[in-house]
Amino acid sequence: MTTGQHRAAQPETDPPQDDEPLPTIAEQMADQLGGWRGLVESSIPVVVFVLANIIGELRPAVIASVGVALLIAGLRLAQRRPIRHAVNGLFGVGIGAAIAWRTGDERDFYLPGILYGIGYGIALLISAVVRQPLVGWIWSVLVAKGKSEWRADPKLVRTFTRLTVLWGVVWLAKVGVQAGLYLAHQDTALGVARLALGYPPYALLLLITVWTVRRVTREPQPTPLPGA
Repeated sequence: MTTGQHRAAQPETDPPQDDEPLPTIAEQMADQLGGWRGLVESSIPVVVFVLANIIGELRPAVIASVGVALLIAGLRLAQRRPIRHAVNGLFGVGIGAAIAWRTGDERDFYLPGILYGIGYGIALLISAVVRQPLVGWIWSVLVAKGKSEWRADPKLVRTFTRLTVLWGVVWLAKVGVQAGLYLAHQDTALGVARLALGYPPYALLLLITVWTVRRVTREPQPTPLPGA
């Protein structure tokens, strides 16, 4: 037997690496939150509105918050940085500012966020009930590059269903606090709650989700019995 034939007969010991390794927890969180800069930039327009409204009147506060949001988006665009988070922030601020400007009521600045939060929380819980957990599909799009193999794994389906329920309950709880302050006309407290209940719970939920899914997917699979 020639050397070439001997090599050809050798079984392959290394399986093909088709799947790229998942990013680290820190990398996944940084991407979804936009890093520390994204966190700060998305909060600045709301902070500006809250402070300007306390110091002055509603309309200057609206103009200041929208102006700052536009400035942040423009700077990111000029620096060729991703503007997804800036655009999302600008969109949310713009709608709230338009409603508050029209009604003349400062608390209406926060109304779109409250309504969005209620809708999102209900959608999460419904998706868990019908066994199509929304967190699982979001994971497929944002982390798994469009792959949805988790649907064929009962353990992952259960994991994503529980995580989706957790997200829905937390989301409705935090928006419930804001809705209560809105109905009580506690405008300044509503602004503070909007900041405090914005990214901190979101970051914690994201950390729990990434850690849980990575732990489940890394658990060793049972070895099949010979001849099974």
